[in-house]
Amino acid sequence: MLLPMAEAKIIGICGGSGSGKTTIVRKISELVSDFVFIPQDNYYKSAEYISNANITAFNFDHPEAFDNDLLWEQLSSLKRMEPVEMPTYDFVHHRRAEETILVAPRKLIIFEGIMVFTNQRVRDLIDLKIFVDTPDDIRFIRRLSRDIKERGRTVDSVIEQYLNVVRPGHFQFIEPTKQHADIIIPEGGANDSALQVLVTFINTILNSSGEA
Repeated sequence: MLLPMAEAKIIGICGGSGSGKTTIVRKISELVSDFVFIPQDNYYKSAEYISNANITAFNFDHPEAFDNDLLWEQLSSLKRMEPVEMPTYDFVHHRRAEETILVAPRKLIIFEGIMVFTNQRVRDLIDLKIFVDTPDDIRFIRRLSRDIKERGRTVDSVIEQYLNVVRPGHFQFIEPTKQHADIIIPEGGANDSALQVLVTFINTILNSSGEA
């Protein structure tokens, strides 16, 4: 008699822009190698008409900015241990790129982004929900530095977007999803104690599947 294939486990890491989510993923990767990383940022909808001059014409800090149908479909496939072609996103030109990434299934999926808990269908797929709670000023400074260095933005456009859509969007859409979290990590990647607990949990998942 054939036994049913075990489903993969999904850990969702949520928090505001610049909260330290990526740092947590990087530190996890230094201790655990056998997992799939799915960044929610790859699933933004295209908005080619956006520029530094009209940066608030598309609200990247709204739940509908993401292709949640595709996210649900691909996370469901990975949970069933099926491969997917993950999209990529061009943040300089604000559009989905032609290239995709073939993602092979693993027993553990790390799903990270600012709004991974806002869509109920997507949220219901997540086995462990983590919210990274970092002060607003720290998050803004990190976002400002990233957008200038990596996304070709001007200081003025980053500040305008932050005041008009990022900050309001955080308090309207992201902060309320903290209620769904199983674990809240203050100070993001700087919280070594919380990271140790998280890595222990991850290793438990992998070991229970006969993997390390």
